[in-house]
Amino acid sequence: MPLPRRPPGPAHTEYTEHTESTESTGSAEGGKDGKDRENRENREATDAGIRDWYENVLAWPTVPGEPVRLLTGERFDVLDVPATAGSAALRRLAAAADRTGTGADRTGKEADRPGKGAGPAAGGATRGDTAVSSFPSSPGLPGLPGLPDLPGFPVAVHGDRMWLLVAAGGAEELPGILQWLEWGSLPLDLTAIGTGGLVEAPAPPGRRRTGPLQGAAVWMRPPVAGCEVEASLPTMSAWGGVGGAPDLVRLVNTLATECHRVRLGRVSAQPLAFS
Repeated sequence: MPLPRRPPGPAHTEYTEHTESTESTGSAEGGKDGKDRENRENREATDAGIRDWYENVLAWPTVPGEPVRLLTGERFDVLDVPATAGSAALRRLAAAADRTGTGADRTGKEADRPGKGAGPAAGGATRGDTAVSSFPSSPGLPGLPGLPDLPGFPVAVHGDRMWLLVAAGGAEELPGILQWLEWGSLPLDLTAIGTGGLVEAPAPPGRRRTGPLQGAAVWMRPPVAGCEVEASLPTMSAWGGVGGAPDLVRLVNTLATECHRVRLGRVSAQPLAFS
């Protein structure tokens, strides 16, 4: 005797729903994969353009990987300071250059140059650092004032840090300069990136990096294509760099002063602890 047959209605409905659900899921997954692939290709194309600009326009070496990173120690070194201290230091240097009309103290007079005893122990930390309220400035980032047009060497911001490009070899000179200026005994938030170091490559002028932009490195004063950028970088030369850049000693002294002020401000803002 044959067994009773199951009504075809529910079974057919169940199969249809399952098929439609499977096709819908596959379509969604395919769309997501396609979007991810498109984003990846756009990111790779953008990085390739950034890498090409640094390697072929500026002749700055990069390293493989994402994001594009620049190799320090060959064409330039980097001084790394808090962004607030770096901005204040550059504005003071520009103000000094504006007062003297020499392009950041490039007078060649020994009396105008920081020397032994110019640090905090000798009361020289603020020498010649009279504040000014107005001078030409370039557009800044949110929460960070614009940078003055002088001195004109490349400067970038990465998060709450500022990178100031100096001549190759400057990173090795930094500890000695700080000791010579009597800053060596103080815990300054001033470091250098030299031979073998890496920094994230900011997007070239007029281009935008794909992907998350928050915290990405940004040029506040980009290098100028079509010229020898290194000629404008601060050096140990007695005459400093060209194009308004200060000599490395004066730059370090001013940065150390502002880093010290930032540190003192943080200490004074801390609540007193009573035992």
